[in-house]
Order: sequence, then C-alpha cells, then structure tokens
Amino acid sequence: MVNRVVLIGRLTRDPELRTTNSGKSVVEFSIAVQKKIKPQEGQSDADFFRVKAWNQTAEYVSTYLTKGRLVAVDGRLESRKYTDKDGNNREVIEVIADNVNGLDRPRDDAGEGTPRPAAAATRSSGGAAPSAEEYDPFADE
Repeated sequence: MVNRVVLIGRLTRDPELRTTNSGKSVVEFSIAVQKKIKPQEGQSDADFFRVKAWNQTAEYVSTYLTKGRLVAVDGRLESRKYTDKDGNNREVIEVIADNVNGLDRPRDDAGEGTPRPAAAATRSSGGAAPSAEEYDPFADE
C-alpha cells in the first residue's frame, strides 16, 4: 500500500514551532495549492492543506520559511480524531511532511515587519521575490 503526497503551494501563515515534552521539534503550517480548473463564481481557486513536520525539517521550516513563500511538500496523509472543547467529535486529515523545500527567494519588502533573524541572514540583495509565473528554478543566476 502507498500513502504519498506531493504538493506545491504557498504558506498561508507563518509556521508555528513547538517542542514536545520529549524534546522533539514540531512545526505546523498551512499551504494553499492553486487549482488547475478555473472555479465557478463563489468558489475558491485554491485548496488548503494542513501540514506538520518534525525534527530537522521542522527547524528548517521555522527558520527559513514565512507566509507567502512557495514550497514543495513531500510526505504522507494522516488522520486523527479528537474531541473539541465543546465536546464535539472532530476528525482532521493533515500532511505529515518528510521533506519541505523553499522554491522561491525570500521577499525583501521594507513594510514586512521584523524579519526572523535566521531568515534575514539568508536574504539576498536581489530585491523582491519573482511571482510564481516569472520564477524559473532551473535558470542560471
């Protein structure tokens, strides 16, 4: 049996890094994946997926990736059930990421707020990141 997921999309919010009681790093974030089919009026043009990553992958995501960044996520689907604070039974399906790769350059917007220290060190002086249509990951720099 195979349980494998590969997604390319943009982070919808900044990743949230936590540490478990046993000392493992875990990060949670969401990505929006644009649909290939043009949606009908009133429908979303993207699907949204919850993603969780552990250990070194979690550290990488929290250090180098922020809201709006284009990422590739490789992992597996996992479902879990829980009872919310109101006593309702809930089921969540999320992607457990084995690998997460940033596919674009960090944005260097002046109005972006305070950048993360590690992310600021990796920024190039090349200006704002290109749009998804303009970026060619195989082009020579």
